[in-house]
Amino acid sequence: MFKKTIALITIALLLTAAIAGCAGKSGGQQAGGQKFITIATGGTAGTYFPLGGALADIWNKNIKGVNATAQSTGASVANVNLLRDGKADVIFVQNDIAYYAANGTEMFKDNKYEDIKGLTTLYPETIQIVTLAGKNIKSVADLKGKKVAVGAAGSGAEANARQILEAAGITYNDISAQYLSFAEAANNLKDGNIDAAFLTAGFPTAAVQDIAASKKIELISLDDALVSKLMEKYPYYTKIVIPANTYSGVDHDVNTVAVKAMLAVSSKMDEETAYNLVKTMYANLDRLKAAHKAGEQIKQETGKEGMSIPLHPGAEKFFKEIGK
Repeated sequence: MFKKTIALITIALLLTAAIAGCAGKSGGQQAGGQKFITIATGGTAGTYFPLGGALADIWNKNIKGVNATAQSTGASVANVNLLRDGKADVIFVQNDIAYYAANGTEMFKDNKYEDIKGLTTLYPETIQIVTLAGKNIKSVADLKGKKVAVGAAGSGAEANARQILEAAGITYNDISAQYLSFAEAANNLKDGNIDAAFLTAGFPTAAVQDIAASKKIELISLDDALVSKLMEKYPYYTKIVIPANTYSGVDHDVNTVAVKAMLAVSSKMDEETAYNLVKTMYANLDRLKAAHKAGEQIKQETGKEGMSIPLHPGAEKFFKEIGK
């Protein structure tokens, strides 16, 4: 009987420990006086991962009781699903992908996630339309009848390409659409197998620099009428200029649009935590600038530009306080 009692006590203790351990993982759960925050970023070679590591460092050092960790993930679409499943508390995501999730469109059709809320937007990820000199492509309209890389099937870049073409009155029936990742598109562009390629990335982009090192490239500007039509229908786009000489041989400014990298959380996060996260991030921007060049573009005065989903109440409180 004594042995049986000891065994039951041991099992009870193990169960208690297991429950406590689960409470200390993600979901912003309290455990031993600490609030655990899991940050979903992207690949280790990308921009999200180093910035996520810097955020974890900022929050750990400046918010009492917070234990934040950054995790490498499959980036935007994967991050939305991690947030939905309670496996992440703060996610890096493109604002167009966040919009699709909140509204149940594109890759989130029939899989709507209304609980996703915005903390802040960060920096632009620019849509670049790249072609080669001699192709006689000076505008989006000139893409008609051409072989155009529009991004991998189902990707955010592909949606960007389709929407920009739509604003110009062009459908995939008017072009020869090639569903290629940009690495594939870059190689095909160099080899002359395609005429142009859409890319969504921060500039300067290494793959474009690589093409420009051996070929004379051109970037297609978007005219004001097209941009206005695009932004009227898709509110997550922002205007941006790629400065002259960003790429070898491109000696003029290029007008285009960008989506924005942003931070999102679940509506289940409490207001105080969300407020502290965004306020503390903006109080320590030097740490983000040191982590990655993109950190130089993160500013609180532009923290709502391109916000494509409703703000979390904690973030709303912060921006009201600073008059934005």
